[in-house]
Amino acid sequence: MTISVFAPASIGNLNVGFDVLGLAVSPIDGTLLGDIVSIEPAQENKLIVIGEFANKLPGKPTDNIVWHCLVLYNQALEKAQQPIQKVQLTLDKKMPVGSGLGSSACSVVAALVALNEFYLEYFDEKTLLFMMGEMEAKISGSLHYDNVAPCYLGGLKLMVPDQQVICRDLPQFENCYYVMAYPGINVSTKAARDVLPTKYSRADAITFSQNLATFVDACHRNDKEQAFSVLTDIIAEPYRKHLLPKFEQSKTYLEEQGHLAIGISGSGPTLFCVSDSLEKAQDAANWLKENYLQTDLGFVHVCQVDVAGAGKLPS
Repeated sequence: MTISVFAPASIGNLNVGFDVLGLAVSPIDGTLLGDIVSIEPAQENKLIVIGEFANKLPGKPTDNIVWHCLVLYNQALEKAQQPIQKVQLTLDKKMPVGSGLGSSACSVVAALVALNEFYLEYFDEKTLLFMMGEMEAKISGSLHYDNVAPCYLGGLKLMVPDQQVICRDLPQFENCYYVMAYPGINVSTKAARDVLPTKYSRADAITFSQNLATFVDACHRNDKEQAFSVLTDIIAEPYRKHLLPKFEQSKTYLEEQGHLAIGISGSGPTLFCVSDSLEKAQDAANWLKENYLQTDLGFVHVCQVDVAGAGKLPS
């Protein structure tokens, strides 16, 4: 029997939470914005890569992060003295690489959840999350869970400095729409991190902590107006916006239209725009299609929060 697992896109940072906030999103029209990994028994371990963005990944299967997930999972089984089976993994790469939508997290999460489903959920949620963090660190060079945690568990997640907890759920606001506009160009996570300063001023540190604390407090009090009034990125956006053609002009236009918040998803180049009505979200989506996309690979989706996270697809 073949098991297929889908893992959704996510917004890392969410402006006020650099490396500590993440939100899973899914298009309201039912489009699968994320990756699918399928697993089935085989005579030997094998990885097949298909999908719209398969050609953007390493040509050698053993260089693919999904293969590394298989190696890591098997090592954990071996350490637990559990029998290991040969499997064929198929990655359906629906997510653009270097998009700021948690592309690598989608592959990692889908692969490890699929493996765990194959082995009848041998490892618990926390152990699996540890594995996901290890794989993300392998790609980005630093350990952060702001994409893998919401991608795996769904919803809005706050990362906490406790390895026994990792993340906490934050209440999300109903009737909010997240317009995701990927322009069709790539921005490497490493390049986006390299442009950031190594030190910040005391004033910036105070503003950052105040905005993040206010946002978290407003989420718990269901105060939408206050939550989105502080959704401003002072840590990354000022230094990254020049990497994103048309971002500043688009942000200015969308602010003038009265949207709740606009920002860079993850390290970019995807722009996200938060609206409190479907009509406004669709207007923003139509405008972004005409003014923010730069290649045929670009797309715009009107999304809402994905509360389910990764999971098996119907067979």
